[in-house]
Amino acid sequence: MRLIAAIVLSTLSAIALAGDAVPYGKPFPAGESVPVSEALADFDGHAGVAQRFSGRITEVCQTKGCWLMLEDNGQAARVMFGKHDFFIPKDTTGTAIVHGVLERKELTPEQVEHFTGDSGNGTQAAAVEYRIVADGVLITS
Repeated sequence: MRLIAAIVLSTLSAIALAGDAVPYGKPFPAGESVPVSEALADFDGHAGVAQRFSGRITEVCQTKGCWLMLEDNGQAARVMFGKHDFFIPKDTTGTAIVHGVLERKELTPEQVEHFTGDSGNGTQAAAVEYRIVADGVLITS
């Protein structure tokens, strides 16, 4: 009985979240999302293949809204929206599901300075970062 109640509650929660979701970019297939912390822990198993990733939005580019930081369990990846294919509001908060390809990117000193400058809170960009190049984002509150 508890299992059935848990399944029903989980389904209702998912439906409620979907009703508040705001899509950006291209629509992407439904399915399971991998928390970004799990994807980074098994980088080789998740890199290079388009899939769904999930996490909490901790930061958004304050210049154009052209990237966000997706965090889960202390691990984060920068989500780039293709090659500036779309943008999100700079004050976006909440959680997100993104569809894209995970990669590890070594930044030039100029790129580090650029991303640090685009940060609303002055967070220093890492010289080597995990990145998801996304074609679609679904933001939930």
